[in-house]
Amino acid sequence: MAHPLSANPKTFVQILRWTLLIIPVAVIVGSLNAFFLWILSLATETRIDNAWLIYLLPLAGIVIVYCYRNLGKNSEGGNNLIMDEIHEPGAGIPTRMGPLVLITTVITHLFGGSAGREGTAVQIGGATTHWLARVFKLNEADTRLILIAGVAAGFGAVFGTPLTGAIFALEVLAIGRLRYDAIIPALFAAILADVVCSAWGAHHTHYRIDFLETITLFEHAIKVDIVMIAKIVLAAIAFGLAGYLFGELTHVFKDIFKATLKNPYLIVVVGGLIVIGAVQLIGNYDYIGLGVYSSREGGVSILSAFTEGGAEWYSWLLKLLLTAITLAAGYKGGEVTPLFFVGATLGNTMAWLLGAPVDLFAALGFLAVFAAATNTPLACTIMGIELFGADHMLYFAIACYTAYYFSGHTGIYSSQRVAVPKLFDLDGAPTITHKLGELRDTHSSLLKTVVKKYTR
Repeated sequence: MAHPLSANPKTFVQILRWTLLIIPVAVIVGSLNAFFLWILSLATETRIDNAWLIYLLPLAGIVIVYCYRNLGKNSEGGNNLIMDEIHEPGAGIPTRMGPLVLITTVITHLFGGSAGREGTAVQIGGATTHWLARVFKLNEADTRLILIAGVAAGFGAVFGTPLTGAIFALEVLAIGRLRYDAIIPALFAAILADVVCSAWGAHHTHYRIDFLETITLFEHAIKVDIVMIAKIVLAAIAFGLAGYLFGELTHVFKDIFKATLKNPYLIVVVGGLIVIGAVQLIGNYDYIGLGVYSSREGGVSILSAFTEGGAEWYSWLLKLLLTAITLAAGYKGGEVTPLFFVGATLGNTMAWLLGAPVDLFAALGFLAVFAAATNTPLACTIMGIELFGADHMLYFAIACYTAYYFSGHTGIYSSQRVAVPKLFDLDGAPTITHKLGELRDTHSSLLKTVVKKYTR
């Protein structure tokens, strides 16, 4: 039997064509993300050295709102706009989205907002590739593929995880379904963008798990520890609920702000004041900014969560609340790095409660809360391998998929579709494709029901 490619030499032409299309995508997105990481690091260092800058957060918020209302066109849609354009082309993605989100994210971090960086990287990738699609005069089908490649390039470059970036771009679009038609452009774009970003000297955080185990049963070595798996499942349920809580609270705070304050300038000022007040009550600056490194000796951070006593039992909740308020009020940035913080510190606490290895459970929380909030368990399992190595791959998968199921039909991306409903949905899974944002309106959560009742 002849090989299927022998009858279709056009396939090789298409691969060559996409290679040539992806090179400028990866070079531009990788370079922009390298610049973004550099200026974000500079902004973080400046804020740490000048703690008084946090008192200007409400004024910074006014600038951000003004920029989006007067210069942003439809850029306010952010990641959801990119998802909608991939699913249903037509609305368009303004080229200005890239530089606008870059500048406003840096402003948010400079003045003490609690936010991440993934959203910025993805929007840079989406805006860049949509512009290139117009330059190359691509049709709708090709525009969709190159947009997915742009998401992969942005995510892969900003975290230094190219394979995760490629899988994330395919998995995040719809719950329960992967579209492999874009896998070659996405993988190539993510790998090359990461190479370009690293070549510019961009720094990525290195993590490690020191825990190693040798398990025997009936005097024979086995690969898994059943008791450990039971502990991981219990912890993963907590991780899934934390991911659910993050997504729901972010949406609920938005609803409360819109129902009570209404004016976006007033909303961002009040949100900034709440963050300032919370920081004063907490008494330190551990829970603002990215949170990868601590700004003080003995402070709580993602890295400290990998050591025993490196987080308080409530650390995850403080970071979750501050990030949800920051983003709901209108400040810019991503959710993923704060989710890493929430997960790692919650994992630290769960390890203490369950008598488990701290570094392993911090890593599991790091991955699983992200998986729960974004509904991307496969990408997060792959991320575990890229960041921590493959020794605990099975544990990564168990934690990510368990958390994914226990987060329900919710998430941080309102335009994410439900292609295949999750199992164990006791209230009845939807039978047709919905956006998560539409499901929030038709299948109100307890939090949303309470907000509706008291904000009428």
